[in-house]
Amino acid sequence: MKRISILIAALVLSVAGVSAQSKDFELGKWTEIQNAILKELNRSYVDSLPIGRIERAGIDAMLEELDPYTIYIPEEEAEDLQMMLNKTYGGIGAIIYKPEKDGPVYINEPYAGSPAVKAGLRCGDEILEIDGTSVAGLETKECSDRMKGKPGTKVHFKIRKARTGQIEEVDVVRERIHLPDVEYAAMINDTTGYILQTGFTDKVSNEVRNAVNRLKEEGMKQLVLDLRGNGGGLLSEAVNIVSLFVPKGSVVVTAKNNQGQEMSYKTTFDPIDTEMPIIVLVDSGTASSSEIVSGALQDYDRAVIMGRRTYGKGLVQSIRPLPYNGSMKVTTAKYYTPSGRCVQAIDYSHRNEDGSVGHIPDSLTHEFKTLGGRTVRDGGGIKPDVELPVHDYSRLVYSLVYGGILEQYALHYVRNHEQIAALEDFRFSDADFEDFIAFAKDKKFDYRSSARTYFDQMKKELEKDGLAEGMKDRLEAMEKALDMDKEAFLRLKKDEIVPFIEEELAVRYYFQEAGIKVRLRYDDQLKKALATPPLSF
Repeated sequence: MKRISILIAALVLSVAGVSAQSKDFELGKWTEIQNAILKELNRSYVDSLPIGRIERAGIDAMLEELDPYTIYIPEEEAEDLQMMLNKTYGGIGAIIYKPEKDGPVYINEPYAGSPAVKAGLRCGDEILEIDGTSVAGLETKECSDRMKGKPGTKVHFKIRKARTGQIEEVDVVRERIHLPDVEYAAMINDTTGYILQTGFTDKVSNEVRNAVNRLKEEGMKQLVLDLRGNGGGLLSEAVNIVSLFVPKGSVVVTAKNNQGQEMSYKTTFDPIDTEMPIIVLVDSGTASSSEIVSGALQDYDRAVIMGRRTYGKGLVQSIRPLPYNGSMKVTTAKYYTPSGRCVQAIDYSHRNEDGSVGHIPDSLTHEFKTLGGRTVRDGGGIKPDVELPVHDYSRLVYSLVYGGILEQYALHYVRNHEQIAALEDFRFSDADFEDFIAFAKDKKFDYRSSARTYFDQMKKELEKDGLAEGMKDRLEAMEKALDMDKEAFLRLKKDEIVPFIEEELAVRYYFQEAGIKVRLRYDDQLKKALATPPLSF
């Protein structure tokens, strides 16, 4: 028996050795081929060889074959890496808007207390030159890159002021700008605290801890943690946030790599509160570390997850250093919630012949149990305990938002209004809406209804099939019924449009937090969540 065991062990080691040798051989083979191709191109290609460009394109294409999250970051893009990890950059602290390449750059949304605000720049001010270079002909990114730089250095602007039209020369001293992950934390009624968390960069768990402690002092008996649209970030910060609400020593997440090795991450400090009711709001944009938090709190029956099914990103990335001060963000493991679920929705390891990937079908998912015995499933994000409907906005509203019409109107409004009412009293009036219609009706944007776009597509298909002529009268009647004047359609959708305008204007006059307060006025999902009877686990 002992002899058989030794033979089996030897066979396993032999197979493993052959597999490792095979991988090493493949790597060596293709490295040699790539080097040979580059050397031959450098020697023989008819024109000067753009080595940097083709190598970067090759690296990017190679990594795209793996998954969307494994990327190469060269030294010159290190600032982007810092933004990714810490939401920090050296700059003036303002969102800019450049509607036309040959036109000016507008200060669109300065951040509260930013260098831009300290230097007197306001929403609507036009940047004509940056350090003596005209912005005409520059792309938005080129302008943004010129404004960024080492904290403590100056950037010189030629500005046309929004309300006076006066030309001014302005120096702005760059600072290290930090965009907070906890964008808003406040009491939304006598007993409910609300925290909007939009990322998982370094030390966000401290921000959440401080917010929870402050809200408890203000009378919070129930917490709403809003992770809608939160695309994730550092796994360690997700673990620390769960640590605030479950007993010390609890497993939050387990990562498994391609060697089958497991690393379990547990809570390492005493929680703030293990009893207070928690609602976690999620949606299809909730991903990665956000799913670790919501999945762990669901598995421990510690929170009620409400909203829509999350994105389904169950992959862990690590930053690896590369030569010449480059870096690579590489997928190194899959993560599993405390019940054993992997929430990854897309299987990148098995691609179709055309290179596309598909979602894991429900038939291949598995059941798991929460601490209290409830059934949960893997294979496609975190399914909420309570489904909340999403507001279905009209095609017109999407067109106004993504076509930049609302942004342009906000700048127009700011140029003509020195101030607005205090935020709690501010409402966009009927007279204001008439002003918006007068502004928007002369702008070019696709204002067709969804029904009209479907009709237009159907008509094209009928024409291709040779059927349109025989239906000419009916098609013309239907087209006439669906055709709506731009001004009339804007009035029809007033109730949908006004909240977006109010949010845009609130940000321009009272900065980003004010926009969140306005958004919460109209947040039907939040209202439904608060009205839902508590679940008993």
